[in-house]
Amino acid sequence: MQLREYTQDDVRGKRVLVRADLNVPLKDGEVADDTRIAASLPNIIKLHEFGALISVISHLGRPKGEPKPELRMEPMAKALERLLKAQNCGLSAVRHVPDCIGAAVQQAVAAQSPDTVLLLENSRFHPGETKNDPEFARQLAQPFEVFVNDAFGTAHRAHASTVGVVEHLSAFAGTLMMREVEALSRITENPARPFVVVLGGKKVSDKLPLLQNLCGRADRVLIGGAMVFTLARALGLSAGKSLVEERHIDACRDIIADYNESATKLVLPEDVTVTDDIESPEKIANRRLAEIEDGEMGVDIGEMTRDAFALQLSEAATIFWNGPMGVFEHKPFDAGTIAVAKAIADNTEAYSVVGGGESVEAVNKLGFADSISHISTGGGASLEFVAGMELPGLKVLAE
Repeated sequence: MQLREYTQDDVRGKRVLVRADLNVPLKDGEVADDTRIAASLPNIIKLHEFGALISVISHLGRPKGEPKPELRMEPMAKALERLLKAQNCGLSAVRHVPDCIGAAVQQAVAAQSPDTVLLLENSRFHPGETKNDPEFARQLAQPFEVFVNDAFGTAHRAHASTVGVVEHLSAFAGTLMMREVEALSRITENPARPFVVVLGGKKVSDKLPLLQNLCGRADRVLIGGAMVFTLARALGLSAGKSLVEERHIDACRDIIADYNESATKLVLPEDVTVTDDIESPEKIANRRLAEIEDGEMGVDIGEMTRDAFALQLSEAATIFWNGPMGVFEHKPFDAGTIAVAKAIADNTEAYSVVGGGESVEAVNKLGFADSISHISTGGGASLEFVAGMELPGLKVLAE
């Protein structure tokens, strides 16, 4: 996919609306993790160097179309200002604007100085955002001349601030958007072999399109997380008290049949860690996948599987990982996720991509981020891209 990339002539001296992904976790009213904010810096700095006047818009949380004080953008403005000042790039202030449309925005843009970034209020405070309402999109675009979308994490959403404004402004992809598409395209277009995918997380339903797309494309798909147990039930195995999506068992049965007829090997765990209770366990044991007892729930891949997955990852030339291997926020049920993260980081010869909030959190927490080829800022967007689905936010930026 070729996206429109801006040049200096496209933005110099112009009022530019930048769609960034500043949807970050907060704690006590402060930014708890500024990874996504930091990822937006290269595009903002490049636009400043090109002589643009920059206003940034993002959503935060799910306010459902009405203002909520706890989801205002002030904490992000403070964090963005701190990070920009540390870069010594000539941008000395980030001013929070109390709305994203109307007179407040028009006045702020009219008075804007080149060394100041405007951060508009949460786009989802207006119901027209998620509805991609044409009138709301027109009002968003009204004070500006150019639109730059740098929010790959929202590229799978057809919202006013990702798709609608393109009807009114010259539109381009930002540097992060370009980098994400380039990195993920190395997985979807002729990946180096063996191509090994690791999928985890709670719900197999979230991964069904990806599983279907990977059949015949990847060499191995290694399965962890609670999604294992819906697939196990599709094979006729007992899952005890493990999380099972009953209404997706038939779909999983079809997927297993498709894989059996393809060159791609679908690899379920040989064994799993089980417990009687996640919060207050009285029993923790290692069980063969086919031997889970009625009162037990699977909470991680098992000891043999950790070694088996690590071996297959060590032999891979291309790796894509999305989703934890177990309930990794509760020790000791983080062992499988740690083992997978370490195996991917140890294979420095492979091209590796990690996507999804929990997987990214794991590699960052464990200090493995520098050993990963690309860490994607888009959870659902990266899944849909690799699954071969059309992303509305990319479609409108395509050459």
